Amino acid sequence: MKINERKKVYLFLKRSIDIIFSLIGLIILLPLFLIVAILIKWEDKEGPVFFAQTRIGKNEKEFTMYKFRSMVSNAEELLEELLDKNETTGAMFKMKEDPRVTRIGKFIRKTSIDELPQLINVLIGNMSLVGPRPPLKREVEIYTPYQKQRLIVTPGCTGLWQVSGRSNIGFEDMVELDLQYIIDRSTGKDILIIIRTVLLLFKREGAY
Repeated sequence: MKINERKKVYLFLKRSIDIIFSLIGLIILLPLFLIVAILIKWEDKEGPVFFAQTRIGKNEKEFTMYKFRSMVSNAEELLEELLDKNETTGAMFKMKEDPRVTRIGKFIRKTSIDELPQLINVLIGNMSLVGPRPPLKREVEIYTPYQKQRLIVTPGCTGLWQVSGRSNIGFEDMVELDLQYIIDRSTGKDILIIIRTVLLLFKREGAY
């Protein structure tokens, strides 16, 4: 089979898996979604249940990514005051003891439950189950041309970076892992990353 034909088969299988698994996941997880929504509103009645944020996807196209809200309602406004406390490198912002995170937010972040609404993005098609993390616009604005190569594929809910250490890995290493994934990606490798992600969820490691 020629390279172009293999790529077409891979992309068809990838999209088929995305649709099937995201749809099944949303149906099965509906009771959990309702419980988490009630807990979020119980702790902070003023804020929304979901956090919608503009992210940069394939070919630098903007899209709205969904998460369960794990921070106080004015988290974005407070970010400027915390930038000097960034605990990772490069364009990303990570802070282990982020004061903006709510009590229920700490739990759903530690268990990665906050990421589950991204199954909606997968079903829509602006995200995949596996792929590079979709960056913020302010992050992409300071990317080098080399770093922008991670934007040539559809971003994912999980990826090689997440199963290799996530918050414990710096920005430059994340870029290298993403580019390695893009070069080597296949249906088998995608399934392996999904399995590794599920195993990590039980260990609750690398997320904050």
